[in-house]
Amino acid sequence: MKKLIADSAKCTGCGTCEEVCSKTYFKTVDKERSAIRIVKDGDHFRIDVCDQCGDCTKMCAPRAVAAANNGVVRITKDKCVGCLICVAECHKGFMYYHDDEPVPFKCVACGLCAKQCPSGALVLGE
Repeated sequence: MKKLIADSAKCTGCGTCEEVCSKTYFKTVDKERSAIRIVKDGDHFRIDVCDQCGDCTKMCAPRAVAAANNGVVRITKDKCVGCLICVAECHKGFMYYHDDEPVPFKCVACGLCAKQCPSGALVLGE
């Protein structure tokens, strides 16, 4: 299964990953429109990113949230009815919604953030 592997011990909190994600998918620099989040946790930083567990796929009645053959969970925008159950029920908090966007969003393990991470805190792996 393809996913991002985060090593929070290497994270400097620079926000490069959040910027890359929001620019790539929403054409803006806005950490609230990033599918990866850097959280200050005491003296350290924590990287919150979907681990592609697939629990959210079980909650989506219209089947808009589904795992692809490579294990990456994706949202099919034209199937999504905007009920936000996936956001409310993601027990890890990795499914996001922004008021200016019509459907929720999450990490799709594209790896662009890992390629730009200056500290090597993110790696695209299996």
